Amino acid sequence: MKKLTLFVTACIVSCIAAFADPVTIKLYPDSTFEGDETPEMYVYPAAKPNGQAIVCCPGGGYAMRASDHEGHNFAKWLNDQGITLAVLQYRLPKGRTLVPGNDARQAIRVLRQNAKKYGITSVGIMGFSAGGHLASTVSTHYDATSRPDFSILFYPVITMDKSYTHMGTHDNLLGGNPTPGDEHQYSNEMQVTHATPPAIILHSGDDDVVPVRNAIEYYKALVENGVQPSSLHIYPTGGHGWGFGDGFKYKPEWQHELSTWLKTLRGE
Repeated sequence: MKKLTLFVTACIVSCIAAFADPVTIKLYPDSTFEGDETPEMYVYPAAKPNGQAIVCCPGGGYAMRASDHEGHNFAKWLNDQGITLAVLQYRLPKGRTLVPGNDARQAIRVLRQNAKKYGITSVGIMGFSAGGHLASTVSTHYDATSRPDFSILFYPVITMDKSYTHMGTHDNLLGGNPTPGDEHQYSNEMQVTHATPPAIILHSGDDDVVPVRNAIEYYKALVENGVQPSSLHIYPTGGHGWGFGDGFKYKPEWQHELSTWLKTLRGE
């Protein structure tokens, strides 16, 4: 009976740990913001860290943030692999093009400042749809303190080229009448260099919201610049916005492919 009690207690403790509230870290603790305009991140530390941490940028067309199925719902799955997750509440542009990127870069810096506390040796960035544009922006527009070590892009908006971007993302970030220079600067397939961090890109071929060409062009740029190990996975069906949802037919495939790629980065 004593062994059973200990077993049940251990299970309860394990469940509590798996679903514990995240640690909230403000990106600019000396500044004042209001409501969901407060740039902060919600950190889920891995109990047995393997060294990797990921800043997660939920999608939403730069008009909102789909923070559950493209954010918090990933926590347990990643924690179980020893990966710390930080779900980012970045500020929406609202006419301020630089603001989301500034917040994402600051999140990387702050997570690195807490590296010893959370057992972190590398920090990557993950993004979905417009959050994928944010993640690829940070992967191509960075300074010495904010370059991510790797990026994970789910059905990302990559380009601002009107022929195959997502126009809501385009307009919310750049406004309705941007200059060609602005569109070029935030067409991230045009900004890749040999120093861009490696990426894994996951997309559906039948995505009618963000054309799969976005993923293809970014991957082509990575290959042309010798950025390895990079990987592209295009699933035949699934549409847009599946995130961590169980309704996506190829969820076991992307989970296996992403886990394997992260292991490759760790040298396993």
